[in-house]
Amino acid sequence: MSDGARTDVTRTRWTFVLVLPGLWVFAVLAWELSWPSSGQLLQLLAAAPAIACAGTGRRLCVVMGGACALLALVPFDGAPPAGPGLPARAVNCAAILTVVCASYLTAGRRLRLVRELVRAREVAATAQRALLPPLPPRIGTVAPAALHLSADEGASMGGDLYDVVATRHGVRAVIGDVRGHGLAALATVAAMLGCFREAAHDEYELSEVLRRLERAHARHLAGRDPATASGPLGPDAEEFVTILLLEIAPDGTARALNCGHPWPYRVAPGVVEPAVRAEPLPPLGLFPLPRALDTVACGRLAPAEGLLLYTDGAYDARGVDGGFFPLAETVRRFAGARADAVVGGVHDALLRHARGQLTDDVALVMLSAAPPRTPGPVPSGPGRPVARVEQPSRPRAQARVPRRPAPVTASRDRAPSSTAAPCTAGDEASSHPV
Repeated sequence: MSDGARTDVTRTRWTFVLVLPGLWVFAVLAWELSWPSSGQLLQLLAAAPAIACAGTGRRLCVVMGGACALLALVPFDGAPPAGPGLPARAVNCAAILTVVCASYLTAGRRLRLVRELVRAREVAATAQRALLPPLPPRIGTVAPAALHLSADEGASMGGDLYDVVATRHGVRAVIGDVRGHGLAALATVAAMLGCFREAAHDEYELSEVLRRLERAHARHLAGRDPATASGPLGPDAEEFVTILLLEIAPDGTARALNCGHPWPYRVAPGVVEPAVRAEPLPPLGLFPLPRALDTVACGRLAPAEGLLLYTDGAYDARGVDGGFFPLAETVRRFAGARADAVVGGVHDALLRHARGQLTDDVALVMLSAAPPRTPGPVPSGPGRPVARVEQPSRPRAQARVPRRPAPVTASRDRAPSSTAAPCTAGDEASSHPV
């Protein structure tokens, strides 16, 4: 649905909610006039301000709904106000006024809670964007695109982490999956991302970056509150993180280190296949890293090719029929497109497959080979010293050479750059017209 159509539908629904109390009053009066009930149906008029409070939450709508209900109690058939129906109308009037007062106070409290909820969402969104900021369209020699879907409703982050940074060693990327999902895993995600963003620039070898991540994970577990930890074998026995580190050199050569994470897909026009088929290392936190950490070659990125990094929530998503999400087949339909088109297509297909009901967090990072940078035209203007240099300045410098104490023959053997050296500040100023 387009933005204009969505706006029209929202406006129509809001208009219906505004006129709903009036429609309720009209329906009650029409029923009473068609099938008289001696004023018993008029007791339903007290629901008008309550409907306004539940529908819009605005105090003005509550007052207007109550006013419509009170006007409906006024006899319009010409009968005198006295009679057997007067006590019943007085009771209905008191009931309507009571509901109006209660709805008015409830609407005020609702507005305060809505404002607090909006502020809390703004704070949470700002914190999540600071922890997992959106990726720029180009990082070094790579054009990245990423998405994250949280299993917790209303959250934009969960137990999956990723980041891509440009360093002097090349473009380095990380993607990981913390045990658990949702907001409960944010503390571990913050520890891992903070360590990676610092170690990726400091460490020369990719293996040292992984070792620093292991130490950061151990410090994070040691500093946790034992009362909030869980696990049948101890407070931290099952706290682990799967990590995939990837480094792309300026020439497009990629190498990786993998600790219990799915290997990335190599995405080319018509081809979607695992970039590596080797056995990964155990996840961080279960066993210590081995002494020797050898990186695994992931090939070389050619134009129109890329690497798709993902978490297990992408292919573990279940559909209505219980089937898993066909990640590779879905990516193959968008192979050869831009990175954001691939990620966007997978995002839409995944939500349609799972009907919006995800049981685990999902993270996708597409790293495509960026086109080479084309040098722009050299700007020219009065501020450019190159455009102000004039060639006649050199004959002036050569004309001053015989005045030097050195022989003229020595000055002829000099390079053209040394002949311009005797120019004084006055000569240089005179060679540049104002």
